[in-house]
Amino acid sequence: MRVVTTAQPLDVQPTPLALLLLGREADPKSERGVECPGDLPAPSDPDLVERARAAKEKLGDRVFVLGHHYQRDEVIEFADVTGDSFKLAQQAAARPDAEYIVFCGVHFMAESADILTTDDQQVILPDLAAGCSMADMATAEQVAECWDVLTEAGIADQVVPVSYMNSSADIKAFTGKHGGTICTSSNAKRALDWAFEQGEPGSAKVLFLPDQHLGRNTAVRDMGMSLDDCVVYNPHKPNGGLTADELRAAKMILWRGHCSVHGRFSLDSVNDVRARIPGVNVLVHPECKHEVVAAADHVGSTEYIIKALEAAPRGSKWAIGTELNLVRRLANRFAAEDKEIVFLDKTVCFCSTMNRIDLPHLVWTLESLASGKTVNRIEVDKETESFAKLALERMLALP
Repeated sequence: MRVVTTAQPLDVQPTPLALLLLGREADPKSERGVECPGDLPAPSDPDLVERARAAKEKLGDRVFVLGHHYQRDEVIEFADVTGDSFKLAQQAAARPDAEYIVFCGVHFMAESADILTTDDQQVILPDLAAGCSMADMATAEQVAECWDVLTEAGIADQVVPVSYMNSSADIKAFTGKHGGTICTSSNAKRALDWAFEQGEPGSAKVLFLPDQHLGRNTAVRDMGMSLDDCVVYNPHKPNGGLTADELRAAKMILWRGHCSVHGRFSLDSVNDVRARIPGVNVLVHPECKHEVVAAADHVGSTEYIIKALEAAPRGSKWAIGTELNLVRRLANRFAAEDKEIVFLDKTVCFCSTMNRIDLPHLVWTLESLASGKTVNRIEVDKETESFAKLALERMLALP
């Protein structure tokens, strides 16, 4: 082994950010994954715009490009349709003649598109590193272990899993296999109503995966439950950090997961923006913490947020608690109507994994496809696809 030593210590003073990343400092008020230093990434080389346009034109109807609302403008420019994750997966399924579905989003979204499209179509993710921290907070092994804990507590037969769309194909398959359904932020209440109707009256329970905040906000804000009806299962603790009695008493068993962007908004953010902008309307996504949702004027999905701003009167003021790319796009769109739209938090914060899909990756993808080379194809195995599709179909059948 070669050992290198230095006679003098290095005269380097680590920055606070470096210490945080090294684990030597921490923010006790934050949740894992919500730290967001820095600014938006710089725009791509303008020359890439022409290359993307030329490659897409060469592919013609063979390619269909999907752009999630949280993507940067330079990517959205080349999207054939924009929307939230489920809308985009549906749009992909509605284009059976498109040979290639290029999904400008994150990994779980591309998986959902592959599940819902035909075997002849190829779903492409421009950067395989574009994941989702929330989806990664629940693995198949962890959820299987949780089910064992519920079985040992004698309640597994009373529990119906409800998984958020923002989950991996494995978790969707687990949900389908165990009689559960998928939900979006728009239909979470309908999904929970359905789930509680599956068991004996008064005895049914829900295991909500993987976002604790959406589950809690829906149960308490929309369904009239109390916070005491909810417990949080922590997969990193023995038995989820819960006793058998706590599990038996709970109606909602919430997985300890969260969105890295929405989790950073705080009650201080709401109070600060109200002090700075008199008469402001606070509009937040239901993935935000419960105290933020409780303090907001309006709560809803990305599609709800867009429609609310479309219907808002001229001159109204809005503070939006969701991903920065969407907020900036909406602020620019409605500036002509004198609608003041600001980001809820003072600190710039975008979805770092969503922003991995940039123009260079999109150009590489489109040019590769145009030259006959398939790259970064996302494929879900048949067994997983079968059970995941079952869970998705249950959602589509909700009243």
